[in-house]
Order: sequence, then structure tokens, then C-alpha cells
Amino acid sequence: MAINKLHDEFHTLDLTSGWEVPEGYPAGIQQKILSGALDESGRRGSRTRLLRFDAGIFTKAPFVHEYWEEVYLLSGDLTVGNDVNGEGGEAFAPNTYACRPPGAFHGPFKSDGGCMLLEIHYYDPA
Repeated sequence: MAINKLHDEFHTLDLTSGWEVPEGYPAGIQQKILSGALDESGRRGSRTRLLRFDAGIFTKAPFVHEYWEEVYLLSGDLTVGNDVNGEGGEAFAPNTYACRPPGAFHGPFKSDGGCMLLEIHYYDPA
């Protein structure tokens, strides 16, 4: 199975544009796709993205998906496992990492001061 990413050498990223709210996320969470794409209905592809949370934003329910996910907290704070009111959970600082297989429930998430994550999503090769 071919990887759907282009050869892309080092270049400066424009962090002021190209952000969008992923489907099903609150408006204070935005993604910037760096490379690739996922075809969730066809269960193929891979993508690398930045995901940022504005200060005080939180999700209310766990996430689950059918692709692998690797997440690295670049900056800010991220709390995992808060309740529907944004309370509780375990707080993490930059330079923390998670790797989740397909079908793993994770979250909800919140960030008190805002954060930026680097995420890589992919399906197992057939």
C-alpha cells in the first residue's frame, strides 16, 4: 500500500493561516493539515496535522476512531479525562506523547492555557 504523502523538505510553516475546526469539535479547537489525508470510509491513508486548543476549551465525551493515532504535546497544557463540565482529569505538560491503536477510547480533553499538538493518523497497511 502506497503512502499518500508528498516529498516535502524543511520549510517554515505559516501558523497564522490554514486552520479549520475539525468536524465534531468545538470552535476553540482547530487543525492545520501538514501532509497527507485520511479516507475514513475506505479505511486508508495517513495524515500529519497540528491541533491547537484555545485557552479554556474542552471536549465533553471520549473519542474513538478506527485508525492509529500518535500525539505529541508541543506546547501548553493538556488535561485528559475531564468530565462534561471540564472538571477533573490528569494534566500533562509539553514533551509528552501518546500512541493509540484503532478502537481505543481517549479523552475528553481540555486545556486551561491553550496548547498545540502534533498528531499522526494512519491505517494499518492491508
